[in-house]
Amino acid sequence: MKRATSTTVTALVFSLLINVPDRRSLAGASSEAGDTDVSAQRGGHLGIQSTIRDILRHPSFAGFSRLILPWDDRVYDEDMRLTRIGSLLPYHSHVDPETVTSALNRMIDDAARGQTVFYRFYSETQRKQQPERANTGLFFFRGRPGAPFAVISPGGGFSYVGSVHEGFPYAEAISRKGYNAFVLRYRAGYGGTVATQDLAAAVSHILRNAATLGVSTNGYSLWGSSAGARMAAAIGSHGVANYGGDDAPKPSTIVMAYTAHSDYSPTEPPTFVVVGDQDGIAPPAIMESRVAALRKSGTPVEYHKYRNLGHGFGLGIGTSAEGWVFEAIRFWETSVRRQRAITFQRALTESNTGAPGERRARTSRIGGCPKKRLYSRLNWLTLSYPTSKAELAALRPSRSMRPRAACKRSRF
Repeated sequence: MKRATSTTVTALVFSLLINVPDRRSLAGASSEAGDTDVSAQRGGHLGIQSTIRDILRHPSFAGFSRLILPWDDRVYDEDMRLTRIGSLLPYHSHVDPETVTSALNRMIDDAARGQTVFYRFYSETQRKQQPERANTGLFFFRGRPGAPFAVISPGGGFSYVGSVHEGFPYAEAISRKGYNAFVLRYRAGYGGTVATQDLAAAVSHILRNAATLGVSTNGYSLWGSSAGARMAAAIGSHGVANYGGDDAPKPSTIVMAYTAHSDYSPTEPPTFVVVGDQDGIAPPAIMESRVAALRKSGTPVEYHKYRNLGHGFGLGIGTSAEGWVFEAIRFWETSVRRQRAITFQRALTESNTGAPGERRARTSRIGGCPKKRLYSRLNWLTLSYPTSKAELAALRPSRSMRPRAACKRSRF
């Protein structure tokens, strides 16, 4: 009897040992030392050897896990490893599994800290009226509280939504710079107008709930790649309300990656554009034609064409485009600073025009202090956006325009 028991225990131990995963084969799950792939049931980090099943059943993604993946109407091979996730994105290239898992792990970490990482922007009633709206939502990558936000619309030819490649990785990069970033999951398979309506509804939702979400309502930007760039550009040209959203301000900046979108309006936001020189889906010539039109109308534009790249390169890891997303962030910052300076100058001009009596009447409504009035109107710029001492000095009124001594004691 003892021998039989000993044999059974030995067999059990051997069985457990041979099922222990090799740590070396799981490298790439995270840049943190010691991180490995884990099953969905354990709720830890994913890695490049994780499977589609691990995403679908991960407790951090409960209730919305399918919306992480690109297709609405596809039955996935749940045993497929994330090393092959690029095969789900036929219009995309240079899909880097480690970049994909890094962004997913960021959401897992945020969820572990008790933060909400997914929001519905259509109400339950709206989803019942149009059941396909159940396939929409916003993934939130937090930056500094009160900082401006970006909304990112991934591409996919309006057939699928490539968030894992050009949504979550963008958002992770933007949030690392301190800005808030939302990745839009829109309705795929219904064309560009419906998708843009989803974007308008999402922007409206964020602006209405900015205090709860902890984001600034000023200086927001819209980012899009391929089909998503069409959506961002459409809002930039025609506004949120034109697509069924609220009467909201236009974005401060549009970031467009590899799209054949050619429409534009007389008043466009500053626009940042990237494309590969070998793109056969969105030929550079089409983008260059729109860039020229925007520049002719006076719109600030920055255009980059990268060597030896085709369509859908995302962050462009390991290519000539690598790092472009940080150039786009810099452009966004510059655009907001430019608009801030214009706003300040307008306010300054307004406070120093008209008859003396009119000036007193205008300033008395805010306590009789022109300086306080100017800075109260620009409060969001000094509190929710980084500003250098030199820049603040350049924006202050000249000595001849400074308010009277009594106002110098005011705090703003």
